[in-house]
Amino acid sequence: MNTTARVAAFHRLHQSGCFVIPNPWDIGSARMLAGLGFPAIATTSAGMAWSLGRRDNDISIDVALAHLRTMAGCVEVPVNADFEDGFAADADSVAVNVAKAATTGVAGLSIEDSTGKKAEPLHELRLAVDRVRAARRAIDDSGTGVLLTGRSEGFITGRPDLAETITRLVHYAEAGADCLYAPGVRAPSDIAAIVNAVAPKPVNVLVGGDYLTVAQLADLGVRRISVGGALARAAWTGFLIAAKEIAAQGTFTGIGRGISVPEMNSLFGTGGRHGEG
Repeated sequence: MNTTARVAAFHRLHQSGCFVIPNPWDIGSARMLAGLGFPAIATTSAGMAWSLGRRDNDISIDVALAHLRTMAGCVEVPVNADFEDGFAADADSVAVNVAKAATTGVAGLSIEDSTGKKAEPLHELRLAVDRVRAARRAIDDSGTGVLLTGRSEGFITGRPDLAETITRLVHYAEAGADCLYAPGVRAPSDIAAIVNAVAPKPVNVLVGGDYLTVAQLADLGVRRISVGGALARAAWTGFLIAAKEIAAQGTFTGIGRGISVPEMNSLFGTGGRHGEG
């Protein structure tokens, strides 16, 4: 499937129903998720950063763009880009960077309104809207049709104000965002309020733990469900439990519970040797 077809398929997924878009962090996890039948995948800035031994939001745009090319090129399903804050503060620079991201083969990308500053964690509304509008313009000028998600980060940056979040998401929708997303919103009533406020545009909900099911979120009108860095955290959790046991106790029960080498190999196709190393 070429990029144009994947972009079209990604847009169709947002037109009706509810789907899960899990977040891999490297080629192996991307291919595994695609092989499990998920219709699309999304990058995770946190998972990618951790795989490089860095903190989330501590990656340069050049590294991020290279990662997007790798991820979009390793699977046939559409890939959505966690493009953080556009790697810029002002709208014009966001447009420049989004134009670059649109050429990587991704089918969608998101722009956050967070500043990274504790005292003022969100961009002032007018600037935040201008940033989304600039991203929309860059995508339109690229002719790629990449799907744009507008994100409001208040619930995960210390400003969990539902009214402000809804105001921002409505403005982002009017500025050209195709999908709206407020990570950290958990209460079903809050989710329903967001869905109703931006309708008919689709809403993404982040699920980082066991609190609502796909069916329950679908009943609330949610169109897209992502997991952010949760799968990467789950993988790191298993790794750390096993490694700490070896370091502290000198025992190996943790790695003894792992999936076998033949099973792992079967997930990535045939060929190659059957040993470990």
